Amino acid sequence: MNKKFYGWWVAAASFITFGLAVGLPYYNLGFFYNYYTKPIAQGGFGWSRADAVLGFPLAALFTLWVGPMLIHRFSPKILILIGTALTFLAFTGFAYMPGSLMFYYSLFFVYTVGYILSGPIPHQVIVSQWFRKKRGMAMGMVYVGVGLFGSAGSLLVNYVANHYGFHVALQVLGVCVLLAWPIAIWVLKNKPADVGQFPDGESVPSADQKIEQKSFAFLLRQPAFWLLTVGSFCSIGAIGAVNFHMKFVFEDQGFTNTKQLNDIWTTANVLILWSSIIGRLFVGWIADRAPKKIVMVCTYFLVSVTIPILLLVTPMKQEYVYVFAVLFGFGMGADYMLIPLMAAEQFGVNSLARAMAIILPTDTIGQTWFPYGIARLREAVGSYSTALTVVFVVAVIGAIAIALLPRHKKEDETLYLQDAERTAARR
Repeated sequence: MNKKFYGWWVAAASFITFGLAVGLPYYNLGFFYNYYTKPIAQGGFGWSRADAVLGFPLAALFTLWVGPMLIHRFSPKILILIGTALTFLAFTGFAYMPGSLMFYYSLFFVYTVGYILSGPIPHQVIVSQWFRKKRGMAMGMVYVGVGLFGSAGSLLVNYVANHYGFHVALQVLGVCVLLAWPIAIWVLKNKPADVGQFPDGESVPSADQKIEQKSFAFLLRQPAFWLLTVGSFCSIGAIGAVNFHMKFVFEDQGFTNTKQLNDIWTTANVLILWSSIIGRLFVGWIADRAPKKIVMVCTYFLVSVTIPILLLVTPMKQEYVYVFAVLFGFGMGADYMLIPLMAAEQFGVNSLARAMAIILPTDTIGQTWFPYGIARLREAVGSYSTALTVVFVVAVIGAIAIALLPRHKKEDETLYLQDAERTAARR
């Protein structure tokens, strides 16, 4: 065995590749929506808000098969390489597309496949394979990359769009995503066994590495699986609604000047992502020391109670953007990170890829179709007051579902440890 534990190099590499693959493109998609809705005479396409938002939901619906069919068949490194290439192609298409909604929606299909392949699942699997005792902290560190690169991307697209146009900003984002390739190729390792090591640098394999991988049929029969799926679906859907509609909400609240609107959105998005970094590190640390279920419920409720604060942000009361962004970002960062930690705890690390191959596409449906539904509701009622109330209620339902999860059972791990002790005694 190699004496020096390679896992922290893997965590550092994942920090970068995850940030480039997810943080940079995903958290800046909403920046461009209002450009698409501008009249053709002003350089836009004249689409409605619902048209602009619909691309991601349609793509999420038609890519439901990708996770269960492909994720568990390829190594995480290969998935990251293929997924980031698809993301680059999608954003290049966004930069040069005509005003055709069908072409726009097709590009979102390419982007969503790239997101599923190179996004949370391969990075969650890599971290979970390399760490057990410090899995929460390691996962938190890796997810920091999403917030850091996402916030840097917000500053980047604001500057490039204001000086060179939104088409150039889209192309720049696409090119930046490809920076993940050299790191994935030369630094990332799929699992400790690739370099002759065990999780956490231990001299023996951890117990959960020996727990049998669960089948899709087994997972679908577990009430805990459905509670986790419903809870994450609701919470991620509410977060997606806020992320995708935040700029539109600011516009309705009186930020009508383009530069002023871009600046308030950038301020909010950067603060959200910076706060999410703190949330991920803190919750990752505490998740290794306290029951994950309690931690998860608290963060889900935090997200829900911050949603109404968004309506308080106006040109005359801009200070509320700091309150909203800091609290919402803290909860948002923790929410995403806790889902794989809870799945690994409930079903075992060897079943994580299969569990997340169902949960992630389902969450993607929530974070895309729910914002579309909110767009339709906003068009019907004429304001975001009612729409954000619905978002709040859905977020609360998600927190309740997580609260109903059963306690984690450690029978499999205990049996393995007892067997290992008996084997050692015989030796």
